[in-house]
Amino acid sequence: MDRQERRQFVRQHRTCVLGYARQEHGPAMTVVYYVTDGDDLLVSTMAARSKAKAVDRDPRVSLCVLDENWPVTYLQVYGTAVVERDEEQAADVLRQIVELMAGEPVPAERRPQIAELARQEQRVVLRVTPYATFATPPRHVHKMADLDTLSHWTSASQPW
Repeated sequence: MDRQERRQFVRQHRTCVLGYARQEHGPAMTVVYYVTDGDDLLVSTMAARSKAKAVDRDPRVSLCVLDENWPVTYLQVYGTAVVERDEEQAADVLRQIVELMAGEPVPAERRPQIAELARQEQRVVLRVTPYATFATPPRHVHKMADLDTLSHWTSASQPW
């Protein structure tokens, strides 16, 4: 994938595995929905969750953006994250995530309900600004004849 294709892949998808440094033990990984704001990826979470606490300690994160179709295609994105604590923004990002999950716009009469949910859960937004990607297109065997043309290679980080 070239640079534009990588960015388009991120814009066209909605789920990723978010990786971040835990205070103890190895890295944590969690599947999350995200929306984009320009090149940034926005994740809704609760302030009390480990994701937000970890980003406050160490802003370096990785996201493995997933294609939800089988066979799985993915793109790794490395970024620097910040926790944004604006209540209106948190409600708006939560609304966008709900729309992604439901596959339809949130009706105007339901928006106050989402804002109240965001307030009660003390929602925040993780803003991830990408700086690099690591693309290794998966090679799949759909039938045994695919073994004859199967190839693998190593990859390297590429600028965002």
